[in-house]
Amino acid sequence: MARGTGTREETAADTLRLGVVGAGHFGRYHAQKAAAIDGARLVAVADIDAERAAAVTSPLGADAVADHHALIGHIDAASVAVPAAAHYAVVKDFLDAGIHVLVEKPFTETVATARELTALAEARGLVLQVGLIERFSDAFQAIAPRIARPLYIESVRVSPFPQRNTDVSVVLDVMIHDIDIILALVDSPVIDIDAVGTPVFSASEDIANARLKFANGCVANVTASRVSLKTERTLRIFQPDTYIKVDHGARSVRIARKKEGDAPPSMESVAMERMDFEQGDALMREVESFVHTVRTGGVPAVTGADGVRSLEVAHRITASMSANRAKLDLP
Repeated sequence: MARGTGTREETAADTLRLGVVGAGHFGRYHAQKAAAIDGARLVAVADIDAERAAAVTSPLGADAVADHHALIGHIDAASVAVPAAAHYAVVKDFLDAGIHVLVEKPFTETVATARELTALAEARGLVLQVGLIERFSDAFQAIAPRIARPLYIESVRVSPFPQRNTDVSVVLDVMIHDIDIILALVDSPVIDIDAVGTPVFSASEDIANARLKFANGCVANVTASRVSLKTERTLRIFQPDTYIKVDHGARSVRIARKKEGDAPPSMESVAMERMDFEQGDALMREVESFVHTVRTGGVPAVTGADGVRSLEVAHRITASMSANRAKLDLP
């Protein structure tokens, strides 16, 4: 593969060679993060729109190519940030070629193909990380150690219609982040789902609500919308003796915890705590974690199996929405 004008000189043999497929909204950011990681080098960005790829790589000193196959043999690991319909083919090509992969959400279009890729990566001894970025957020890092036995979870994530490609439903585009977080916190099989949702501006659901019931008794109520007039992101978690609220707008975590002892219930028997968090660079942490895992041969923070589980629940939510619309004779 020819080197582009202004590309950095070849570095030491242990430098991890990175590529990015997709120069759109997310791909551009993946390329910027990859180019900034110590001990790694962004080799090239692939996009069917060569001019768009060149616009991304020009300030980063990397090549721009039109076909992801051109990266094979020149990179060790890749971020895949193309439309969801192309995830399976691109990821499979890289895994077949022995290349580690970080794939943006949603993992693939179907659960079957996600399982196939997960099995292929395991068989080849390759890192396959799914880009469920909320695992790397300051908020998740703050609350995860505090969660012991959640009994009820309420998640709300609503915002105006995005100025980017929306080739999938709000469940796969937005809600899947909250599905992944909830599954990680509850760590129990989902035994029942009841969901409603409808298209508004696009061809698939733009607003959805799902009620998840877990085998351990926990219940989660999840709402996601990309057609709201305001932006709101909150997460409420109730567990024995503790209530936790995460407010992304206020960048705060509020914790109410019952004090030890046998005092009768009152506000005096409740210990209040507030933690403020920064809106840190979760994508940089995600890419850094991927690179570290490739280097050390460890297990990624969000595995292929995690991606399969979140995708499976997302599809069950979609099926429930369709069934409920059919009962009401809605399109």
